[in-house]
Amino acid sequence: MRAVHQHRYGGSEQLSLTDAPAPVPGPRDVLVSVRAAGVDRGTWHLMAGRPYAVRLAFGLRRPKYPVPGRDVAGVVTEVGEQVTAVAVGDEVIGTADGSFAELAVVQEARVGRKPAALSFEEAAVLPVSGLTALQAIRAAGGVRSEDRVLVIGASGGVGSYAVQIAVAQGAEVTGVASGAKADLVRSLGATRVIDYTRDDLDDGTRYDVVLDIGGLRPLRQLRRLLTDTGTLVIVGGEGGDRWLGGTHRQLAALALSPFIRQRLTALMSKENADDLGTLAQLVDDGHLRPALERTYALHEAAKAIDHVASGHARGKVAVIP
Repeated sequence: MRAVHQHRYGGSEQLSLTDAPAPVPGPRDVLVSVRAAGVDRGTWHLMAGRPYAVRLAFGLRRPKYPVPGRDVAGVVTEVGEQVTAVAVGDEVIGTADGSFAELAVVQEARVGRKPAALSFEEAAVLPVSGLTALQAIRAAGGVRSEDRVLVIGASGGVGSYAVQIAVAQGAEVTGVASGAKADLVRSLGATRVIDYTRDDLDDGTRYDVVLDIGGLRPLRQLRRLLTDTGTLVIVGGEGGDRWLGGTHRQLAALALSPFIRQRLTALMSKENADDLGTLAQLVDDGHLRPALERTYALHEAAKAIDHVASGHARGKVAVIP
């Protein structure tokens, strides 16, 4: 099969398209014929091995999984002997340890049905970012009807889903994005859009929940945006040093939270079939739709990763084998 390979940590220039043996599923695994694979910020972090802390889980000296990519949508071609949730021929979504290939192995615990209303390209960009947004809004943020919610990074992969899920919860959503992407954020259901390149986030409005995606704003700035008992959810964190990246803010938030009335928390998303099912239901009910900007061919995977890492993407990007 054709697959994108990386043999060391580094930039996208070291990726190559090669012929590789087909992966073999284990007893609780599913083999998927990949129709499309999603690209998210995490794809770049795992490729680059930055911050260095990610190497503790994904390989100290070289990548544990030589094929990049996690998001996947496709058709089941083989199932392990203990698999009961899906069958050969099913159209599925999930997360794999290497999806930039013609075939990918997905654990049964990380696979779900593909929403019928979505193309494979749209479905492929749903799992990682969609799961993160769902867990940030519902579990970590506890968003309720009529809450005022601020989504910082509303035009990106996670943010575009977070806006829609918060609106589905009955919240009044304000999105933060560049002026060039304001129309996208409004189309997702945001009542207001703040152009961070021109306007101050602190315009006097106080929010019940602030979701900060991939920023590096100090905690004191974010806390000023909250009500006295509001909740701050920090998701990811770009920049920072080479060892921890932006995760120092998560650690500081968790340390401070027990001593103040506001609730400060951080999210480490969990990939699981139950939440994939919830995302599919939200799509079926008309509450959620991937904002797919564009697709790339498999041999253009490096360009796809660079585009997402540049911060210029409007929504999501997919790679097609």
